Amino acid sequence: MTSRYGQLLFTPEARLHQEQNGSRRNYAHMTSGPAEADRLTEDEAVFAATRTSFYLASTSSTGWPYVQHRGGPPGFLRPLDDKTLAFADYRGNKQYITTGNLDSDSRVALLLMDYPSRTRLKILGRARTAEASEWPEAAGPPVPGDYRAAVERIFLITVEAYDWNCPQHIEPRYTAAELEEALRPMQQRMADLEQENARLKNAARTSDRVDDRPA
Repeated sequence: MTSRYGQLLFTPEARLHQEQNGSRRNYAHMTSGPAEADRLTEDEAVFAATRTSFYLASTSSTGWPYVQHRGGPPGFLRPLDDKTLAFADYRGNKQYITTGNLDSDSRVALLLMDYPSRTRLKILGRARTAEASEWPEAAGPPVPGDYRAAVERIFLITVEAYDWNCPQHIEPRYTAAELEEALRPMQQRMADLEQENARLKNAARTSDRVDDRPA
């Protein structure tokens, strides 16, 4: 956990519960750093850029939290620099709940998961929307590869803090592509064995024909 992450989320109420349950001393030490926004390192940037989905939380003007799932091809969530993440908002069901929430409160939370390795990255930041034309050309196309999607706007997130969370209770799960990659050596081995088995059967039949010939 970074100092800034704890500084933002350890409210007086959270600290009271930490005191009551014996964890306040450790967390007080962990959050004693300067009150400056975290900067993304290569680890966070690579992790974000290789996700095919993440969860995005915002808060409405009536105070209700809202969490939605965002997905796309690898690279749809893009680190622009060490303090900015961006992604294209594809045309969807036109509810615009997150977009509307940002009009009154720019604070967001992101949860990025890697189920096979049981890894999660939590990010706090401030988000704003912009016209699709504002997507920086240096970042490459907003829609990676040949993925078909209509971009309505872009989201720009200024990172405030992040935390790599523990793997406890994360059940490993695999996408079809991940399973295919993991099973490819086994499938190749099975194909090789089937080919060898066919060769041995053919050799055995040839040998039997030779043995059956009259002396």
